Amino acid sequence: MKSYTINEINNFLTGELIGNTDQLIVGPEELKKANKSQITFIGSTKYAKFWEESKACAALVNQDLNIEPGDGRAIIKVKNVDLAMAKILELFNPPAPVFITEIHPSAVIHETAEIGEGCKIGANCYIGKDVTLGNDVILYPNVCVFDETVIGDKTIVWSGTIIRERCIIGSNCIFHTNVSIGADGFGFRPSDDGRGLVKIPQIGNVIIGHYVEIGANSCVDRAKFSSTIIGDGCKIDNLVQIAHNSVMGRFCIMAGHSGLAGSVTLGDGVMIGGSASIKDHTSINSGATVGAGSGVMNDVAAGKTVLGYPAQDARDMLREWASIRKIVKNK
Repeated sequence: MKSYTINEINNFLTGELIGNTDQLIVGPEELKKANKSQITFIGSTKYAKFWEESKACAALVNQDLNIEPGDGRAIIKVKNVDLAMAKILELFNPPAPVFITEIHPSAVIHETAEIGEGCKIGANCYIGKDVTLGNDVILYPNVCVFDETVIGDKTIVWSGTIIRERCIIGSNCIFHTNVSIGADGFGFRPSDDGRGLVKIPQIGNVIIGHYVEIGANSCVDRAKFSSTIIGDGCKIDNLVQIAHNSVMGRFCIMAGHSGLAGSVTLGDGVMIGGSASIKDHTSINSGATVGAGSGVMNDVAAGKTVLGYPAQDARDMLREWASIRKIVKNK
């Protein structure tokens, strides 16, 4: 088990240490659940009142909060508690699952595939014709990578993920369990005789940039033609749908259960809340925010925050909701 002194942790964070504790710290925990060998965090005055009752021996505290450590305890003041806690979590992060052999004998690898140096390929993986893996790629057991796909250096693909043919994946990406990359886009039209549906072939691919992370059970569909694109640094939560021909800029965030319909365009730094839905052929420009549960039907200007169903300027929507509540109360 990893353990650190309070001074070692403070040296790692370069914060302001106030008070002291001789207790070895074995991990982080929530304020109310922490025991005497754990460090906790306090980011606002809302939680400061619980510090006295907490059993934690130490806490990370935002530098603008006035909190005393108490006897035998310590606090480390930092500029941003959330970022400091991320560093602490990395410090205590357990090791990744162990590969007994770098390439498991049950993996099926086509003779034309190019495997870079230091790659690890787990049991029952499938790697198709003309696939290229960069250096230090990790494929955990039961991953499928189909023909002509390219995966960049140090990308990690967790079990159950399927990457369809002709996809281009950047470096340092993480795909969590059961992600689907490059499945057919959803394209159907009524038949001429009106008796059924005609499937529209989806012959494009998916292009994913560097440092992209995609959560479990999320889907990125390939384009009808050309490419569905996810830009560098995008972070996508679990159970997210990205439809054919959508284009995401750099460093966008999509929370769980949100979805882009076909041919949606996101600028850089767009944030989409959980369960939000974006209509097809809509553009959300750089720096815009879509509130949770919203339904975007029209383009959203750069830097704007929208909310509601259908989505509109957040301030207008909040005023509208407040007015409705007043009407209901006065009935």
